[in-house]
Amino acid sequence: MAYPAGSGHKTVEDLFAIPEEERRRVELIEGVLEERSAPTGEHGGAQAKLAAFVGPFHRRPGGARPGGWWFVTEVEVYLDPKNTFRPDVTGWRRERCPERPRGTPVRQRPDWICEILSTNRSRDTVKKLRVYQRHHVDHYWIVDPEAETLTVYRWGDAGYVTALVADRHELVHAEPFDAIPLRVGVLFGDDDEDAEP
Repeated sequence: MAYPAGSGHKTVEDLFAIPEEERRRVELIEGVLEERSAPTGEHGGAQAKLAAFVGPFHRRPGGARPGGWWFVTEVEVYLDPKNTFRPDVTGWRRERCPERPRGTPVRQRPDWICEILSTNRSRDTVKKLRVYQRHHVDHYWIVDPEAETLTVYRWGDAGYVTALVADRHELVHAEPFDAIPLRVGVLFGDDDEDAEP
């Protein structure tokens, strides 16, 4: 179903008036209902590998593993009356959000969001970036399967700064998960043991 670009006056109520099966493919961005593109195999593979990478952090803090986070994939996140997104992977620090985020849409501001680029690249690299920055989401990652790059933004007093840009051949310590090195190529189909250092 196509959702025509409107005047920017739609709200979360308009989004949730859409039947759930259709709503999975729609986001409310700056008051406009925008249809999400269907994910590619590259997108789905990167999302699965990214979820596996952050997995050790999805536990209570302390002990031998890093911990301290809650994670979800493809869940509606309410940011304000004109912006409810469905990020690819979203995380909350347990020290700030001691209870697992619940409901739909989730109303707690995330501490980390990762979007994996598909066909409408400017939606994630411009529109959503501006909204995440405005709401002080501490860390925003963009995984680009086409360029095979990872870009990490950190929020500061002046807005987002680029903390890291890496290509598939690099081994990085990407904040806020820098306790575990990430072979960027793993996000794009390399097996971890075969990825170049």
